[in-house]
Amino acid sequence: RKILLVEDNMINQEVALSVLADLGYTQVEVADNGQAAIDQLKQSQQPFALVLMDCQMPVLDGYQASQNIRQGAAGDNMVQIPIIAMTANAMKEDKEKCLQAGMSDYLSKPIDPEQLNSKIQHWMETRHSQ
Repeated sequence: RKILLVEDNMINQEVALSVLADLGYTQVEVADNGQAAIDQLKQSQQPFALVLMDCQMPVLDGYQASQNIRQGAAGDNMVQIPIIAMTANAMKEDKEKCLQAGMSDYLSKPIDPEQLNSKIQHWMETRHSQ
């Protein structure tokens, strides 16, 4: 089950990839901004099961990218893909902003591996049962 990690910061990419690998998620591709994420979702031969989305990025931020995905910009088959926000902003309003943008769930940075694994499992099972 393939995961798309959308993160513009190289160090955060390396940390997230390492955590994901430790959790057993080895099929992970990286996009460094929201537009690149939409393009990868649209063009991938093997569909992604889930997106881990940073919120603050250049070109197209995570909020706008999520809205665009929900509106079909990444293809009709990706409209319902689970999108988990990963953001340094940990205020209640930030979580609400993520959910209003169409994201499925929310994690604050630094990422807790157990929480990340729990959310990935939950959303992959939810997606798989649809």
